[in-house]
Amino acid sequence: MPHRDFPLTDVSRRLWHDQFSLTPSAELKLAGSDKWSVGKHTLRGGVSDGVDVIELNNGRLSLSILPTRGMGLWKGACDGIDLGWKSPVALPVHPAFVNAHDRGGIGWLGGFNEWLCRCGLDLNGPPGPEGTLHGRIANLPAHTVTIRIETDGPGTIGVTGVIDESMMFGSNLRLTSTVETVAGSNRFTIIDQITNRRGVSAEIELLYHINTGRPFLEPGARCVVPALEVAPRDARAAEGIDHYETFAAPQAGYAEQVYFFDLAADSNSRTATLLRNAAGDKGLSVHFDRRELPHFTLWKNTQAEEDGYVTGFEPATNFPNLKPFEREQGRVITLPPGGSHTIRLEIAVYSTAESVRAVEEEIATLQGNRPPKVHREPRPGWSPT
Repeated sequence: MPHRDFPLTDVSRRLWHDQFSLTPSAELKLAGSDKWSVGKHTLRGGVSDGVDVIELNNGRLSLSILPTRGMGLWKGACDGIDLGWKSPVALPVHPAFVNAHDRGGIGWLGGFNEWLCRCGLDLNGPPGPEGTLHGRIANLPAHTVTIRIETDGPGTIGVTGVIDESMMFGSNLRLTSTVETVAGSNRFTIIDQITNRRGVSAEIELLYHINTGRPFLEPGARCVVPALEVAPRDARAAEGIDHYETFAAPQAGYAEQVYFFDLAADSNSRTATLLRNAAGDKGLSVHFDRRELPHFTLWKNTQAEEDGYVTGFEPATNFPNLKPFEREQGRVITLPPGGSHTIRLEIAVYSTAESVRAVEEEIATLQGNRPPKVHREPRPGWSPT
């Protein structure tokens, strides 16, 4: 049998497991590692009460997946290196305790602590006439969750969740999200399919907020990307345009700086971005297809450690501006009835100077001999300011 499925949640069948555990056995052996495991538990107490956590460990890389929070990734570890960041929101927050309309529509931040969370599906960006900050998907729970173990080759462990972002007389979008990793590897892949379940066309926007702190982020750390163009989002970001690629020490009161990019890609439209530490012996890469995620944003938020020292790599279908502006620029995807948009996003962790250097060389090849066009002011058409 090449694979086995283990359902954890299925609301339609009244199925839900509070506790679950899988480890290697005579029936389930993965050639890539004999130390893999998958477990599930439910947090109790405080604002985390009722949050399901799936702990996926491929024997080298571990991920904490939150089906209750839009299939976001809370944190992880690889080769003994922690993955994620230290948010002032210390623990996962159940969506029932997140008021998206709080503080003028930025209440989404009350649950913001994941290493990776999605912004969408109907919209992302700042609050405005069409919705609150970064949309609804990060605060919607999966109604179906399944673990799949594939034994072919080195073996693959996958977790799939299905989430509906729907309302009467409004959008009806389904996210089918799979997180999968090969046993014993230093990487994982997210495969997301967004489907329009309405009888009429529907718009979608989706941004992946990949948030990383120490040990990758530190004074002298670098953002390595194959930039064709880069522009500050606003006047605040323009102040740091000469240093957009590098990161500083924590600074109390630091105001975020955001940069928009047009990235080079290979003949298959694949591109790569890298966050590497100052010494260049630790790195985190994000690979994606520009046909699926045409736009990339860098969020620099190097404020005091207590307030969330973090940077965000954000591949997306659009830039995170108000949706009416993005619609005017033709960056909002429209799906026909029953239509879907599928995205594959790969994240890898590097713990040696040699492996980091190899990714830097890959990005340099994508860049070629084309120096980036650096806009010193917000670029018309990219920013409304």
